[in-house]
Amino acid sequence: MTSQPTPETHNDDAGTRLHGEYKVPGGKLVVVDLDVVDGRFANVSLSGDFFLEPDEALQDINGALTGLPETSTAADIAASVSSGLPEGATLFGFSAEAVAITVRRALSKATSWADHQWDVIPPSVLPTHVNVALDEVLTEEVGAGLRNPTLRFWDWEEPSVVIGSFQSVKNEVDPQGVARHGITVVRRISGGGAMFMEAGNCITYSLYLPQTLVDGISFADSYAFLDAWVMAALEKLGITAYYVPLNDIATDQGKIGGAAQKRLANGGMLHHVTMSYDIDADKMVEVLRIGKEKLSDKGTRSAKKRVDPLRRQTGMARAAILQAMQDVFTERYGASESVLTEAELAEARKRVDSKFGTSEWLNRVP
Repeated sequence: MTSQPTPETHNDDAGTRLHGEYKVPGGKLVVVDLDVVDGRFANVSLSGDFFLEPDEALQDINGALTGLPETSTAADIAASVSSGLPEGATLFGFSAEAVAITVRRALSKATSWADHQWDVIPPSVLPTHVNVALDEVLTEEVGAGLRNPTLRFWDWEEPSVVIGSFQSVKNEVDPQGVARHGITVVRRISGGGAMFMEAGNCITYSLYLPQTLVDGISFADSYAFLDAWVMAALEKLGITAYYVPLNDIATDQGKIGGAAQKRLANGGMLHHVTMSYDIDADKMVEVLRIGKEKLSDKGTRSAKKRVDPLRRQTGMARAAILQAMQDVFTERYGASESVLTEAELAEARKRVDSKFGTSEWLNRVP
């Protein structure tokens, strides 16, 4: 099971020093070595392959960090660095926030992917209600240290709509279309928009992680950070994908997916993504209410044009794309294949009966 890593230390003539590293996504490596003396940072040394002007600003950053309490939050550290920089200073390839993450990693308040043993659960066909219940169960387990951080791929059979935690049922779902096409409507624990899901028509995965992995990273930046491996997998398949803030995944040919998150009080976090593979756009617009306001900032007049299936862009079978994604994640993070336990499945089914399958939960936002 996952556990909080001990601080990385380096030994030199002055004794044991704390050491932290952070590679800025799309940017440079930031490294910090420091001591903690009487509960405060001392002998701080920042380094890395970043660019910084003027040269003297490096000592200004070290000075801004020196004397801060070791209990400082990432926001406190970033604010001190920013205020300590001379007017007109230029940071290229890193930021005050990146420095804060690096310091927090040195203190083991923030973790990196390599600090954890990752598991991968391949797709297994489950009712949609069970899939959303498992998101809650497994996020809680990771937060409590009862399960390794885990990537789980979904699979299902019944046509479904999964709405976001804060969406209105009547505003998002057309009851006539739902009845006509036999759609199961389910509410998940994460925010974001509605997902139209038929067997084999999209690729859905959930990442269960400790919040220490995104310590110091802004809510907006955490999306791209947690999906860097997906972008690498898509690149391997010949697709150049990117994030459109806040949570859309797109290519030059259109939107291919979206992400949602939920952070629990026990330190667990859910990062959930659905990407379209072979969507029946005509059926989708009969089932979902996709209005003009939703499309107003998307640069398109048609809901159908917002869904650009992976099948068209890759020419590959869905199973092959799923396998490529699993392979990239496994190679990057040294993940091991895992399975859902009987206890986890039993708990998920129990929560379907008590929560996710109830009218009260589904209609909690009418």
